[in-house]
Amino acid sequence: MFKTLRRSINLVFLIQVIVVFLVAFGILPRTAILPLVALIAGFVLWTDLETSTAFFIRSVPLFVAIPFTSYFDSFNLWRIASGIIFLKWLYMRPPRLDLGSVKRSSLIRTYPLAFLVIIFLLTSILSLFVAENLFSGIKRIIYLVNLSLVPLVIYDLIKKNPALTKKFLGNLLISGVIVVAVGLAQLISAYLVPLHAFVDFWGNTVQLGFYGYQWASLALEGNTWFAYFGDQLSLRVFSTFPDSHSFPVYLLMTIPALLAKRFDLGSSKRSNLDLILLPIFYLLAILSGTRGIWLAILAPLLALPFLIRQSQTKENKNIFKRLGLLLIPFFILFAAAFPIMGSNQFWVEKDNNQILAKRIRSILDLNETSNSGRVEIWKKTAASIIRHPLLGVGIGNFPVVLAQHTDLAKAGSSAHNLYLNITAEIGLVGLLATLGILWIILKRGWIISLSTSAIHLKIYTAAFLLYSLWVLGYSLTDAILFDERAFLIFAINSSIILGLHNAHVQPSRHS
Repeated sequence: MFKTLRRSINLVFLIQVIVVFLVAFGILPRTAILPLVALIAGFVLWTDLETSTAFFIRSVPLFVAIPFTSYFDSFNLWRIASGIIFLKWLYMRPPRLDLGSVKRSSLIRTYPLAFLVIIFLLTSILSLFVAENLFSGIKRIIYLVNLSLVPLVIYDLIKKNPALTKKFLGNLLISGVIVVAVGLAQLISAYLVPLHAFVDFWGNTVQLGFYGYQWASLALEGNTWFAYFGDQLSLRVFSTFPDSHSFPVYLLMTIPALLAKRFDLGSSKRSNLDLILLPIFYLLAILSGTRGIWLAILAPLLALPFLIRQSQTKENKNIFKRLGLLLIPFFILFAAAFPIMGSNQFWVEKDNNQILAKRIRSILDLNETSNSGRVEIWKKTAASIIRHPLLGVGIGNFPVVLAQHTDLAKAGSSAHNLYLNITAEIGLVGLLATLGILWIILKRGWIISLSTSAIHLKIYTAAFLLYSLWVLGYSLTDAILFDERAFLIFAINSSIILGLHNAHVQPSRHS
């Protein structure tokens, strides 16, 4: 039966793609999502755990809001799918920790990641006691826990069966290709219709189909679909995402799976898919107009000399050198982005050849509108941290820092810095726990890249290290990892890394 269900993954996924896009294009009513929910829930419930998890991974960009009622239509399908998968995992493979042989004094050393996660959760819960809006804080904790359910399952599956890495990375790549395909279609559509018609279609139809009425309204009133060039505006590519900031993060975190495809396990021929798709990924990341992404490439570039020097073998050094060379096309593709972002279809007026140059120069211009706004928010956030260093203002309550209503958190009110945002909400201990978690993930990725003999895993883990540094560097200017799709893509990759580390480096220990 499981073989039949595994084969049916493509059929169910195809139905999902067709229904989601017919709804997003306004051809089918949003109520068509309801039978799709039943189909997907039934599929992930009855298929085997590995297949249901793989289905979840490839479906991340396609999970849409469920229109239960006209007033409650923003509850996303991924929440139901992740809950079912997690409950199946608990029922089929209940977690077992053998603590009998572990001394209490060494528990932290034995399970450092679990310890830090518990500290993060405890500080988040304690911060509720100082939160202005208790309900917003509880919702944020539930949201983060819900997001972490499938990554936990992925970690356990990879730990017990590392061969599943190939399957999960393949499905991760499928999700990235979908995002790219929609991004390219969006780019082409901008040349086929007037800009106002474009905005109306992607706001009132596509965003409505994906995220519901509340977000569609926010998207039309306060979207990030345009980049500022002085007094001019230019359209930014955002694909199926709610904004143009989470979109490039998703692209970057798909690239490690793309590069690993070249050395696909069990294939006698190398794939050239990366040579075709990598430039497209980079070009669309540039066309997102997200200057923080452009600047954050300095993080992996600055880390490369250290990583190469510390690599233990010539093979490892060569891998990091080659991955470093693969960063160069990102700079070259700005030349292709110039004529696109400077075209009339992108609502600019004069000096088209200078449009992108202005955008690049504005990165360091503190008087530029977006930059000056960020600096002001950072100042207010720092002042709030000084006043509330231990528990912050309460998880999910960041708008309080800016004297805003807490409902604006959904509209994107944040510190525009992941680390400041966490500190402002749950205090310095929560920040230290977060940094510790990120450090362990990166360190274990580094260990696998050096220790594994499988070339596709070397490529994947080394690339994960570089592109994670890129994303975490970008997080200095944005708190986008709180977005559900950005969080999921980072957490899925991280759980694969942690599972591989446990399987390859510490086969006799749990973490």
